[in-house]
Amino acid sequence: MLIVVFFSYLDRVNVSILVVDPGFLDAMGISQSSVQKGLLMSLFLAAYGIGNVLLSPVGDMIGPRKAMSISIVIWSISLAIGGIAGTFGIMLASRVLLGLGEGMHFPMQSKFIKEWFPPNERGKANAVWQTGMALAPAIAMPFFAWLIHAAGWRESFFILLSLGLIPLYLVLNYTADTPQESKKINDLELRYIQAGLAAEKSRQSLVKPTFAEGIKSFASNYQFWLIVVYYMVHTSILWGAMTWLPSYLKEARGFSWEAMGALASLPWFLGLVTKILSGVLADRFKRRAPIILVAMIGVGVGIYCGATAESNMGAAIFLAVGVGFIGLGGPTAWTLMQDIVPGKGISTAAGVMNGVGNGFSSLAPLVIGFLISITGSYMGGLLYLVGCAAIGAIAMLILIANGR
Repeated sequence: MLIVVFFSYLDRVNVSILVVDPGFLDAMGISQSSVQKGLLMSLFLAAYGIGNVLLSPVGDMIGPRKAMSISIVIWSISLAIGGIAGTFGIMLASRVLLGLGEGMHFPMQSKFIKEWFPPNERGKANAVWQTGMALAPAIAMPFFAWLIHAAGWRESFFILLSLGLIPLYLVLNYTADTPQESKKINDLELRYIQAGLAAEKSRQSLVKPTFAEGIKSFASNYQFWLIVVYYMVHTSILWGAMTWLPSYLKEARGFSWEAMGALASLPWFLGLVTKILSGVLADRFKRRAPIILVAMIGVGVGIYCGATAESNMGAAIFLAVGVGFIGLGGPTAWTLMQDIVPGKGISTAAGVMNGVGNGFSSLAPLVIGFLISITGSYMGGLLYLVGCAAIGAIAMLILIANGR
């Protein structure tokens, strides 16, 4: 799961470096438009959100293994289109297709975790696969900065296309929808997993194995929707920072191309640490919402200090710490959702959570680009991310008051 999500995030973040590359911007005719730069990520996220909501039930119908394989094939086709794109319109079409394909994939991660791990291990399990979300940009930022600068922007798409064969091979050959279907599991492990899942089901009301009952299992639960609100601002911070941080470091703070690539990777290396810490804390303390609250406070304070710092290096470090804190909330939020939603509705609930969250977050790159275009400054865009952190903190305070 970690490897699959790692490669899916590589496919997403190359555009963060492309919007700083003069060759790509000239080829697409968007050199002077911050709004169009933001649109490259925003349109992907909008399609990604739609794909999550509309396509996530596929995992409940045909199983996560087949659904994830189909999604990888779709996003591979999108990369081929991006590599040969001759106009901005075709590039946007490739981003939409990438969003739809990856929108089917992400909920399958949660489906696998729900089926394979008892509740007392899900915090660490979620933390492990979600480290791919931080590891990918940590490696990709300096790698693509070097690759695009040395070889050209089209080559980045074709390299990603070939790398996509790795997760496809692994999913087809090394996963099974459930432990019972796996040929690689032993009897002791199978009994251990089944005992943990049976204990969880005994604490939940019986849910009929239908699509409608799966939706009913979470649709009226306000705690689920508070998690969705949190995830909306969580992903807004994630994608807003991922899209514009390289540009901010190079254009607003004056770092060289090489320094920009290195500093842009720093938040995601810190995110590796906070994601693992999130999983350990979630399993140890059982209360999930306080961990996410600390994450939002760290994000808000770090980004605000980064936006107002006089020193360029100080601003880069503050932003790295602030964005790095986002990792403390991600795995815990998914673990909390998996606590609340019964197994039969988990793919759909995960799709709704990720789809609505990323659908809303599609505004962030566009809003930040708009604020840059009308003010000539990045300050408004950074404060937008601080406001998102404040909303997430409020949602968690309500869940804390309700024992979560």
